[in-house]
Amino acid sequence: MKLLHFAAAFSVVAMGGIANAQDPKATIADLEARLGKIGAPKVEGTDTVAGKTVPALFFGDRKINNNYEVVDAVRKAHGATATLFVKDGDEFIRVSTNVLTPEGKRGVGTALARNPAYEALSKGSNYCGTVDVLGTSFDACYNPIKVAGKVVGATYIGHKK
Repeated sequence: MKLLHFAAAFSVVAMGGIANAQDPKATIADLEARLGKIGAPKVEGTDTVAGKTVPALFFGDRKINNNYEVVDAVRKAHGATATLFVKDGDEFIRVSTNVLTPEGKRGVGTALARNPAYEALSKGSNYCGTVDVLGTSFDACYNPIKVAGKVVGATYIGHKK
């Protein structure tokens, strides 16, 4: 009998987890919690990402450029796409992502499209809403990454609609 109670309780917890896994705000909060455990954000020096020289984004001592550990963990935990951008001039450049190009490669080195998310991030604000990624709609959230009040990058997660 105890096994049945455990199984029922596990099912309720698992189902709650699944429902929560599709909540973009909960997913981006998880991404940011994972980054926060690594350390505070900073931009230091430059790095090459997909053949482009861009600022190097760090959390603590861990360089995020070309490091896919956190974005892949978010995909595994939530089934979501996830990206970390670094601000380079007036562009937000993908330096870590689990989003694949049509050729099946990670979409690093590409810039965030000039869309409502871009406008919000440029003003230091969050954006949650529907976005189109290569013809597929996603329920997405973007948050600015700030150092001393200055936007230095952005986080993104998306759940396929």
